[in-house]
Amino acid sequence: MARIDPVIIVGCGPVGGIGALALNRHGIPVIVLERLESPVEDQRAASIQPAAVELLAELGLADIITRLGVVAPIYHFWDRVEGTRVAAFDHGVLRDDTRFPYVVQYEQFKLVRLAMAAIDGATPAAFRFAAPVADVSQAADHVTVKIDGPNGPETIRGSFVIGCDGARSSVRKAAGIAFEGFTYPQRFIKIGTTFDFFSTGAGYATRNFFFDPDEWLNLFRVGGYGPPGIWRIVVPTRVDEPPEEALAPDSVERRLQKFFPKAGGYPVSYTALYDVHQRVAETFNRGRILLAGDAAHVNNPIGGQGMNSGLADIVNLADKLADILAERADITVLDRYTRQRRKAQVEFVQQNTVNNKRMLEAQDPATRQGYFDQLRRTAEDPLLARQFLRRASLIDSMEAAAAVA
Repeated sequence: MARIDPVIIVGCGPVGGIGALALNRHGIPVIVLERLESPVEDQRAASIQPAAVELLAELGLADIITRLGVVAPIYHFWDRVEGTRVAAFDHGVLRDDTRFPYVVQYEQFKLVRLAMAAIDGATPAAFRFAAPVADVSQAADHVTVKIDGPNGPETIRGSFVIGCDGARSSVRKAAGIAFEGFTYPQRFIKIGTTFDFFSTGAGYATRNFFFDPDEWLNLFRVGGYGPPGIWRIVVPTRVDEPPEEALAPDSVERRLQKFFPKAGGYPVSYTALYDVHQRVAETFNRGRILLAGDAAHVNNPIGGQGMNSGLADIVNLADKLADILAERADITVLDRYTRQRRKAQVEFVQQNTVNNKRMLEAQDPATRQGYFDQLRRTAEDPLLARQFLRRASLIDSMEAAAAVA
């Protein structure tokens, strides 16, 4: 490949980190710009779906995350009101659809570090921290990104720029790309505890989703920093609940005790409060300015699909940029990138996650019972379970996107 300007990635989260590795595997120089001073230990996404494990396998990471993460082939739906299990789904029914019929619980900050460590030094790759982006512009054959670094303003030239800088993306805003959708009135609070819910005898799986008309709940286990691991609980706040109240230690303890009453307080590893959106950018490409991950789309986290769809974005995009820079394709192939990944997002991830939340928080008793009956029938029928899990695991969305011309 002839000498080319580097691809500039803005944002060193999981999508930016995997993007740098994917471009590196293609022999493309890359510069990653991150406004923070170091890779953040962000405790957001942790569930890596089978379709995304397939992508990571292509980059040589699947064996590592499977060995270091928590492998979760089974997950449960529960009726929190009655304390009963509604349905259990086993990814084993996908054994003919994927080499990885399970979810891997592996926190996103660990994935960033893994990607950085795996980069081949033969192709230039630079990670610039404390480098907030001030402006992005483009010409016919290059982009320029202005940063306010620790040594003052600086301008960096690249062949393309990819915004992987989250829902408030400065790259998306610089390109004037609309972010269409809505924001939920409630925030979500995430609580991490080292209390071992396996020890309770309640029969919880590694991943659990609880129906409750008053306070739906997600419970899942991650590896944390080693044994005994960390259990994460995610619940909605009240619409009018002030952040300081939601995050107050006594409020956190009340939520934990309401879920599973026990003697003594819960050991709390971390808490976080999030605004939650359902939004998709009007386009993922505008000339040489590109979007991937949360900069292109955001959704509520029920079902663990946001990061996974972002990983699918960036691997797709890296392949297309490799073709452009090697002169096997022209820049119009990026229009196909938008068509493919917007379809995956709008017709699958957005629908899935909106429906997941609507289902768990259903108020009407008959509606709730209808969901319970449907889930039981689906889980007990191998054909229906396979169809359900192909969609939940993003296999269907990946195949549908790949078919878009």
